[in-house]
Amino acid sequence: MSEIELSAGTVEYLDTGGDGPTVVLLHGLMMDASLWDGPVADLSADHRCLAPTLPLGAHRRPAHADAELSLPGIARLVGEFLERLDLRDVTLVGNDTGGALVQLLIAEGADAVGVGRVGRIVLASCEGFDNFPPGLTGRTLVLSGKLPPRLFGLFMQQMRLRAMRRLPIAFGWLTKRGDAATARWLRPVLKQPEIRRDAVRLLRAAAADPDLLIAAAERLTGFKQPALVVWAAGDRVMPPEHGRRLAALLPQGRLVEIDDSYTLLPLDQPAGLARAIREFTHDSD
Repeated sequence: MSEIELSAGTVEYLDTGGDGPTVVLLHGLMMDASLWDGPVADLSADHRCLAPTLPLGAHRRPAHADAELSLPGIARLVGEFLERLDLRDVTLVGNDTGGALVQLLIAEGADAVGVGRVGRIVLASCEGFDNFPPGLTGRTLVLSGKLPPRLFGLFMQQMRLRAMRRLPIAFGWLTKRGDAATARWLRPVLKQPEIRRDAVRLLRAAAADPDLLIAAAERLTGFKQPALVVWAAGDRVMPPEHGRRLAALLPQGRLVEIDDSYTLLPLDQPAGLARAIREFTHDSD
């Protein structure tokens, strides 16, 4: 992993290098860049893939005490990441809350830092419209953020047990096959008080602005570049109807649905997701 110092703190990121189209991949809450290991192993043959671990609760490097740990603040951090690395004509991909970050960055408008470097977007089974926080998983997580950091850490300790992680209030409806990854993502918040502090700050900010993505959706019609919406046909947290609505809102939107997957397509169907992204980047060149 490489590191870059941004305004919110040190951000670790994977960069495969290469001369192909540049793809930047964003993960969700309580996840890290390893969400994308499967698709990156495929796409890196002919793409340059970058996957930052953002301060969303599974990061290992604590954010600065004064960092803006809200979803709009982290969306702006993504723009700063693109700017600092001088990335151009980026295909910006987001799954789960990562897709919300893509929407929020685009909603900032063309003058926002980094937005002009985005040439295409991919929204993969993500929050949208009024589905925020999403489903039982999202509502439970945001409610737990009302606890003080120490008690939040005690609450999260139960997720050490696979039976708890597989419940619908945890990761059970997010992934069919990715339990090993979800167990790994929990380690920082279980072991590091500073990460618990960051997670609680983020969750409280999310609870304070439940209409965030409704406002962002209204601005998606202004994104004129190519856009792909990839959705898990059997998603139980992110309604497939929202995928169809997002594709219809985007002027150059197209929709692909993938079977036999829950929300976390990069874990459940990495090859299918990589194929959809590759076809999209090649078709829209």
